[in-house]
Amino acid sequence: MYVIIVGCGRVGTELAKLLSGEGHDVVVIDKSHEALKRLGDTFNGLTMVGNGFDLALLKQVGIEKADAFCAVTDGDNTNLISAQVAKKIFSVPKVIARVYDPQRANIYSSLGLDIISGTMLFSSMLRDKIIESRFSSYLIETKDLGVIEIEVKNELVGKTIQDINIPGDFIVVALRRMQGVVIPEPKTVLKNKDILMGVLKVSSLQEVRDKFHLKEGLKEK
Repeated sequence: MYVIIVGCGRVGTELAKLLSGEGHDVVVIDKSHEALKRLGDTFNGLTMVGNGFDLALLKQVGIEKADAFCAVTDGDNTNLISAQVAKKIFSVPKVIARVYDPQRANIYSSLGLDIISGTMLFSSMLRDKIIESRFSSYLIETKDLGVIEIEVKNELVGKTIQDINIPGDFIVVALRRMQGVVIPEPKTVLKNKDILMGVLKVSSLQEVRDKFHLKEGLKEK
């Protein structure tokens, strides 16, 4: 993929390194030459000094062929303007903007922009850890569903996936074992110390807790 990243702070730097390390073509734009130095000497992508909404600069780096555009500066206005330019003017297929203000995030999401709010994300992560240490609603982009991890022990050992699924409320989608992660079949037999990863309705969290004897808010030892 050809990816343009606007903003070379901690997030932009790590994202650029990850994508470049995976073999993608990456361009990083930042208004500060010093910020671009964070990428280090081993970064093999292109770096440009300037603003992410400068039309001439974006054309210079080949935005017309970009597969994705990410605006991750520390300024909401810059990110939102850059994202709109990439989406509305250059029709980049995937445009993502980082937004700190939750109210702005909701407004611009409703306008069709793909928004990630660090404030909302971190708040959700903390909420999940307080409510149930195994539970993560932020992994799925809806307030109705979440992901939960359950350790297999006691009466769960020897049961199959289809034995423990709760139709309409909870379904196991992956199984972590010593050998690695497995996508299980309905008749996969559970072994002691397997870790189940399941998707559940947030409204069914208490039912799942009860079914698997999970202590509320605490990880079992």
